[in-house]
Amino acid sequence: MINLIYNEQLKLFRKKRLFVIILIVAFLVPIFTYAQYKEVKNTQEKMGTKDWRIQLQQEIVDIQNRLSSSRLPEDYEKYFKIRLGQQQYYLDHNINPNAPGAPTFMRVFIENAIGLLMPLLVMVIAADLVSSEASGGTIKLLLTRPVKRWKILLSKYIALLYSISFIVLCVAILAYLISGVVFGYSGWNMPMLTGFQTNNEELLTANVHLIPQWTYILMEFGLAWFVCVVVGSLTFMLSVLLRSTAAVMGIMLSALIAGAILVNMVSSWESAKYLFMVNLQLTNYINGSSPPIEGMTLTFSLLVLFVWLLVSLVISFVVFTKRDVY
Repeated sequence: MINLIYNEQLKLFRKKRLFVIILIVAFLVPIFTYAQYKEVKNTQEKMGTKDWRIQLQQEIVDIQNRLSSSRLPEDYEKYFKIRLGQQQYYLDHNINPNAPGAPTFMRVFIENAIGLLMPLLVMVIAADLVSSEASGGTIKLLLTRPVKRWKILLSKYIALLYSISFIVLCVAILAYLISGVVFGYSGWNMPMLTGFQTNNEELLTANVHLIPQWTYILMEFGLAWFVCVVVGSLTFMLSVLLRSTAAVMGIMLSALIAGAILVNMVSSWESAKYLFMVNLQLTNYINGSSPPIEGMTLTFSLLVLFVWLLVSLVISFVVFTKRDVY
């Protein structure tokens, strides 16, 4: 099994897709760093001060003004009311939620990347793990070896898990090293609030507690890793079922983009909460953002994603071990 995994890992490195993904991240992080830097500078210029308390007070006033509008859609009204409660809580407890620093950038970056960017990066790796060998005919040579089919597929899946872990780790390292040049490398022990819960338009703070930012970041990157594993497993299943890598990438790309759109449109479609792409934004449960559909919780989303993961693996191994290769 070790030799099989090593062989699959070599195939992935020879395709150079992992290196391309790292280059993409290395290109995107400076862009996002500059965008955040400009946002901070524009806010300071607009407010005429670097005092975060004044900036937070102004944001609270802006939210209150938006809520006073009678034309504000119901979903946006719900979001702003929760946001208002959070910002007021930060102000009352003298905590700056946006203190500059590379750790803060890492936290914000993964919160925005977990729903689409990270899954897309993983999809590129997983899309042709099996389909490329099936379409190219090399799978026949692989199956002639005195190794059971399930072991061959398992080695490919373990190699995928290694690759996913490598991608998530590289994203964390690059985000920290590059953004730190602009924002500095301190802030790991900055206090962060977590435990926010929502009930309709009400923000519940009974379970709110302080944790250091490094713990907060570990939680978010752990959730991002799990999301990537789920998306990678679903892509892996399609790679087993379909011979065309383009078809696999097209289906997963459509599903992920549809999920990014549905998150903002499914508040009244309750059964949509069982779709995997609606549950990808797991970091929202940590920072207290309202879920796409009322009643969704972190435990519920984790269970839904785990079921999708389990089903995809069962289908992959059953089909691969039973299907005739021609």
